[in-house]
Amino acid sequence: MISYLRRVLVESWLGRVIAIVIFLAFVGWGIGDVIGFMSEETDVVARVGQHRIATRELAMALRSEMPTITQQMGIKDPSAMSPIMQGQIAHQILQRLIAQAELLEAARQLKIMVPDSAIREEVFSLPYFKGPTGQFDRSIFNQRLSAQGLSEQQVLDMIRDDLTVRTLLQPMAQGASVSTTLLNTLVNYGAKTRLVDLISIPVAAQPALPAPDNATLQRYYANHPWQFSTPELRHARIVVLSAQTVADTISMDDAQLKRVYDEQSSRYNVPETRDVQLITTSTQADAQKIVDAWHLKGDWQSAQAAVKGAASVDMPGARPATIPSDILKQALFQAPQGQIMGPVKTEMGWAAFRVTKILPAHSTSFADAKQDILQQYRAAMAPSVVTERRRQLQDAIAGKGLDAIPDTLGAVAISGSLDAQGNTAEKQPAPIPASGKLRDAIIHQVFAQKAGDNPILIDGPDNSWFAVAVDSITPASPRTFEQAKADVVTAWQADARHHAADQKATALFLTARQKGNIADQDASGVQIVRNIPFSFANPNKALPPEVASYIAHMKAGQAVMAENADTFFVAVVTKVFVPNPPASADMMQKLKNNLAQAYGDDLAASYVQFLNKRLPAHINNAAIQAALSAAGFGGTAQ
Repeated sequence: MISYLRRVLVESWLGRVIAIVIFLAFVGWGIGDVIGFMSEETDVVARVGQHRIATRELAMALRSEMPTITQQMGIKDPSAMSPIMQGQIAHQILQRLIAQAELLEAARQLKIMVPDSAIREEVFSLPYFKGPTGQFDRSIFNQRLSAQGLSEQQVLDMIRDDLTVRTLLQPMAQGASVSTTLLNTLVNYGAKTRLVDLISIPVAAQPALPAPDNATLQRYYANHPWQFSTPELRHARIVVLSAQTVADTISMDDAQLKRVYDEQSSRYNVPETRDVQLITTSTQADAQKIVDAWHLKGDWQSAQAAVKGAASVDMPGARPATIPSDILKQALFQAPQGQIMGPVKTEMGWAAFRVTKILPAHSTSFADAKQDILQQYRAAMAPSVVTERRRQLQDAIAGKGLDAIPDTLGAVAISGSLDAQGNTAEKQPAPIPASGKLRDAIIHQVFAQKAGDNPILIDGPDNSWFAVAVDSITPASPRTFEQAKADVVTAWQADARHHAADQKATALFLTARQKGNIADQDASGVQIVRNIPFSFANPNKALPPEVASYIAHMKAGQAVMAENADTFFVAVVTKVFVPNPPASADMMQKLKNNLAQAYGDDLAASYVQFLNKRLPAHINNAAIQAALSAAGFGGTAQ
């Protein structure tokens, strides 16, 4: 239940709105204590209007959320944190409770009430309380509540509060709309298409020149000495401790896995959802006009425009619990996919709708979910495990160096020779058990550390640790011309091919810039592709990034030259136009829906920020300390 409600409040757009309030309140924390309480009572931690946040409510949230927060910080035991840090986390959790309380207080003032029938229906729809038959099971309900230490009334109150908040905010979010002018402007900008002719001149495709005379080769050898010397090699022993190296050593028994599976039942047991296009109006006659227009033209836009003032909404992934009308809910979830339905009389007027997509209910068995749960658990626990085992690794290195690292730590050890680029003597990447910044840090340390120095444990990037022992150093040494002659020939020929490709590309670019087009080419080592479409809405992967970065700002007839590691490019824009229509009806509708959702989220966020100012919270710092103590933490909230 807690997992479900946390998902509703954290992963939804509503959670993002509340997160804004938490952020703003936390940034401003400490400026005057937000007034505080005049009394010394500690059973209420905050007041928002007539709404009270009980100290026991904050204590319960602390017990539930503090371990997760501290694990994300790389701290396994929350009690090991400083009192100041415990108090800061308590304030963050309290701000989430205050944000919800402000919304509930606003709903009370607006006389918004959620009927018991809606709460009952929500409880019955939650997969967390369903049995093997897919129906609500009272015994499972009681069992789950007992496991979480919650009473039935507490759960019903939590669900009532959640539905109240949704009732308050959803009309704002879903009532937003986008003007046709703005939509068309954005679509035309994104759909503006440029047709591009592209010439590619691969360096490797240029004909290889025969080896030149010795004088030319010796001059090339003298001008590029760094290419023809043996690099410095260092033989090193390396030990790495990171989230990746310890992950496989973290275990979780089946009972724990099953408990997580049950807690995340809504994730692994998903009810049927439907994508719905819905239009409501006040009269049956208007609803019939909408249905007729919808049948006649077949598209969503025509249906929306059929009756002025009708309310339309596109509901992707709708569940029964999200439909406020019992009659409409039954009609929506019995309708076949793709058919235009209506008029349907509901408690709120008349409706016409179409179900565009149906995703059947699906379940993932515990056996199939086990590995996924274990991987998530390992990913979540690995940072704290690294922190815990770091001291053990440090003690092992201090005792016996890198020769006796316990296998139980999850640290990976390796030894071998490598150069400053991380390659072996055979010019292959050294098999260091790290990647990215950590690998770079290890290579840097190998070449910064003196041979024979005692290894020390070094704090690496991304909560990683490593130690290095340099055993020996083989200095870089130049090779004579005779020793390197074969490599000199290869390098000279590669340089010559690169120069030839550059000359061809430059000549073609100058011609294309002058004429505004690319003529057919019969030259070897030249490839031409014509009429490649490119737009912001549909960037074409056939255009290399080095060229695409220029194309979006070019006019017809303009040319550009670019190169990457192995190819030169010349491109000319031959035509610029906006397709008619600029986008398909489905794409237009998707963009309109996305913009409307963004505007709706902004409206809801603005309203929540307004409530934060109109209904300031009165916070009792002494009660925060009491909540910390009740939750088993001894920190101060100051």
